[in-house]
Amino acid sequence: MRVLVVEDERMLADAIAEWLREETHAVDLAHDGAAALERIAVNDYDVVVLDRDLPRVHGDDVCRELVESHSDARVLMLTAAAQLDDRVSGLSLGADDYLSKPFAFPELAARVLALGRRSRPAVPPILRRAGITLDPARREVFRNGRFVPLAKKEFAVLTELMRANGNVVSAEQLLEKAWDEHADPFTGAVRLTILKLRRKLADPPVVETVPGVGYRIS
Repeated sequence: MRVLVVEDERMLADAIAEWLREETHAVDLAHDGAAALERIAVNDYDVVVLDRDLPRVHGDDVCRELVESHSDARVLMLTAAAQLDDRVSGLSLGADDYLSKPFAFPELAARVLALGRRSRPAVPPILRRAGITLDPARREVFRNGRFVPLAKKEFAVLTELMRANGNVVSAEQLLEKAWDEHADPFTGAVRLTILKLRRKLADPPVVETVPGVGYRIS
């Protein structure tokens, strides 16, 4: 999934991003509310991890903007305030989940994954198609009962293809979801990753190229 982490404490932001990247997500960073709104306007995020107390533009205003723009991104709001009134207030702004600081990184990662499954349309916790079983939480893939070891980007690309449920996914969409904002749009990374996936998933071939359009799992 594509995740935006908005946190003004840079060491914490870097730690969150590193943990989520280990979970195979593509992660962008913003350190204030204004920078977050700029990235949200350009990129299509599945989840926004949003610190509430941000400089320049407050986290509450970022959340309101996301809701008013009808963005599909789910919002996990972070705050140092743990009182019930604060949690209720954050959720009433349109946040989908709320996590108080300090928190455990495994819990944050699990909440991000859960929010990603609630995207539109909703995605089941275990993805199955064409003999492939993909478990995002365990980061495991099986093809006809055989375990398939995948690198992080291979897993991320396969996840997006499985989430598409047979529909075509363009190379641009795969680049958007599996790589971060620093990815070169002219890179051959998507094509190379698809080639590696095909080899690892073995016969019969399951990842189809639709010329001039993209890829799909038929």
